[in-house]
Amino acid sequence: MKVLVTGSAGFIGSALSRRLLERGDEVIGVDNLNDYYDVALKEARLARNLVDPGYRDLRVDIEDGERLAEVFATHRPERVVNLAAQAGVRYSIDNPMAYVRTNLVGFANILEACRHGGVEHLVYASSSSVYGANTAMPFSVHDNVDHPLSLYAASKKANELMAHTYSHLYRLPTTGLRFFTVYGPWGRPDMALFKFTRAILAGEPIQVFNHGQHRRDFTYIDDIVEGVIRVLDRVPEGNPDWYGATPDPATSQAPYRLYNIGNNKPVELMEYIAVLEQCLGRKAEMEMLPLQPGDVPDTFADVADLVRDAGYQPATPVAEGVARFVDWYREFYRV
Repeated sequence: MKVLVTGSAGFIGSALSRRLLERGDEVIGVDNLNDYYDVALKEARLARNLVDPGYRDLRVDIEDGERLAEVFATHRPERVVNLAAQAGVRYSIDNPMAYVRTNLVGFANILEACRHGGVEHLVYASSSSVYGANTAMPFSVHDNVDHPLSLYAASKKANELMAHTYSHLYRLPTTGLRFFTVYGPWGRPDMALFKFTRAILAGEPIQVFNHGQHRRDFTYIDDIVEGVIRVLDRVPEGNPDWYGATPDPATSQAPYRLYNIGNNKPVELMEYIAVLEQCLGRKAEMEMLPLQPGDVPDTFADVADLVRDAGYQPATPVAEGVARFVDWYREFYRV
């Protein structure tokens, strides 16, 4: 297939592009290479894919609707995976307009380009953050998620609503994936594992929020990519049993689906840190801090729908995934 991947220099986008190329797909990579974090890391991720003749590297910002429309008209992608977004819960507290521009305006541009480009299937990144104030565990896509705790979460919930509208009005098949704490080699420097590793190796204290009383459904990058590809290959259809008097948030009469994509095995933060300490051969000095605005104490993904519909089976235990990250980090940064 010809697949357009936005956020192609990102953590998930670059790994997904690599897997698509390996199976023989043509990939049109779209990224603006912004400086939210180290551009050199993004360029290094890209370099792994640029050597493949099936990869086209385009420097485009999804906020530019006119330019994006030109890309679709020129390259005619059959399917699209939108991973371009302004990420980060805490960053959204101080920089809300960045999320409006990229996650709302940018996503509207993606929907319009898919609509007019005759795209067969749009898969897009949502987030476990949409569960917000929900406390029933595990988090289910069939539950209401109307109480986000950050603008980042609200923007992802808005993406799901916008996608449904396009599925309903224009019969554009869309699938939203609520990612749960993705980690692994080539990861994001603003995520906990990256920050903890850098600080411990530098002999600096790590900041442990909520006094370590977090649980997170840490999900290894390879398991995420496998799930995304399985979903991409499965174009959704309308749910004939959907009933407006008792509406199911995860499905619709339109060609629309929502899935959690996580490890389905939450890990205590202190256990996660202990695994990292073992892999590094060093103890962490910890600065215990309260729960941060916008954060939720726990995440736990119910992935039953994704298992049933796409055969998704996360296979990487945290101890193995963290060890792989540490090996990559030491090699990449020569530590």
